[in-house]
Amino acid sequence: MKLDSLRNRLVLSHIVPMLIMIPLVGIALVYLLETQVLLPQLAAKLVGDARLLNEITRSEYELWGNPYFFQLMLSRVQLDPDVRVMFLTPDGSLLYSSDPQDADRLGERLGPAGLSRAQQGQEAVMTNYSILRLNNVLIDVLSPVIDSRQELVGIVRVTYQIASLYELLSQFRNLIAIVLVLGLLIGAVIGSLLAVTIGRPVQRVTRAIYDVASGVSTELLPEDGPQEMRHLSRAVNHLVGRLTSLEQARRRLLANLVHELGRPLGALRSAIHALSIGAGGDPQLVSELALGMDEETARLQQVLEDLAHLHDQVLGTLEMNLAPVALGEWLPRLLIPWQEAALEKRLEWQVQIPADLPTIQADAARLAQVVGNLASNAIKFTPPGKSVTVSAGVEGEMAWIKVSDTGPGIPLEEQGKIFTPFYRGDQGRRIKQGMGLGLSIARDLAIAHGGRLEVESAPGQGSQFIAWIPLQNPGST
Repeated sequence: MKLDSLRNRLVLSHIVPMLIMIPLVGIALVYLLETQVLLPQLAAKLVGDARLLNEITRSEYELWGNPYFFQLMLSRVQLDPDVRVMFLTPDGSLLYSSDPQDADRLGERLGPAGLSRAQQGQEAVMTNYSILRLNNVLIDVLSPVIDSRQELVGIVRVTYQIASLYELLSQFRNLIAIVLVLGLLIGAVIGSLLAVTIGRPVQRVTRAIYDVASGVSTELLPEDGPQEMRHLSRAVNHLVGRLTSLEQARRRLLANLVHELGRPLGALRSAIHALSIGAGGDPQLVSELALGMDEETARLQQVLEDLAHLHDQVLGTLEMNLAPVALGEWLPRLLIPWQEAALEKRLEWQVQIPADLPTIQADAARLAQVVGNLASNAIKFTPPGKSVTVSAGVEGEMAWIKVSDTGPGIPLEEQGKIFTPFYRGDQGRRIKQGMGLGLSIARDLAIAHGGRLEVESAPGQGSQFIAWIPLQNPGST
């Protein structure tokens, strides 16, 4: 089995512990059952047989007074054929044995373990059990026979024969081994099934990632199965959503580039063509063409600046040159060009900037880009005759700059999207021209200052964009 697949490793992770644990559990189970159940029960049975024979022999002795009659009496007792019965004299000599093989040992003095204890009138039970040795296991019970005068007249010895006990323990261990092997096989099958059930979702996720990477499919995965697989599917779905969003952004970027570059380039080409066919002889026309060409190149410059900021945003290389900025003096000067643009569109321009605004730590050029993007959008989407208001103030440790318009407003479902690069709004309602980068750039620059950019809007009620900038910036980004 190769270990280069998750499925095989999962199967081994189930089988290897069982290969280690099941034999150990089997050994412990065999030891406990044999020492705590099987052998104690056999010993208890032998003790019962020994006591029964003890009572019989004691009664016979009381009746006849001669221990030699025990042989006749014991030979008539029907016991388990696997049990060997002996009768020993008080000094340990063999007087009787139920095993024919002991016939030539009659009269021989035996010295079994526990004999001295039995000679003292105490019952003795001995075993020589070892889990590593089956062919020499013995259970031996010696029960002293005491007459009415409390004198020892003999010893009854009952022994479970070695061959029978060996066969019994072997059968017992074989049965346990079969059960453990079956458990191992069942565990291996269950482990394989579990590995398959885990491996299939992983393969499904892998195929989905390859499909997304190759552009074949962007379908979302079902988030089912174990918790870890649900988390993995959810992460892949998030990745798919992100890649889909990036692909859409890429397409919007290409479409916007074609539009934003094509229009000024077309105007420049027309002006150049006019000059090439003799328009240069009219000074007024040349001046107008030069002014138009300058405006179009300015638009191209703005597109390039937006793309440069987008490049910095992607690479994370946006740098801030912080310096003291007196808002009360700096902000009115910054708004003068936008006031002219608003008046040119016949908008009512209102400025509410206190003269005592504090000095903050900011990058003046970057902050001007934030305010410029907000003012440009407000002017662009406010119909003639309506108003645009710029106000500023301080709240706590933050300064705020608010740009309010009386345009069409932004639906609630779009307010979270307007800061996405290249987003133009529903049917271009909000961002009809440009690259769709203005609000994204303004938000990133506000965040780079340690602040934030918020929007408050409702359809038909205009929009308010509020840039929050800390009075003391903790550092550059």
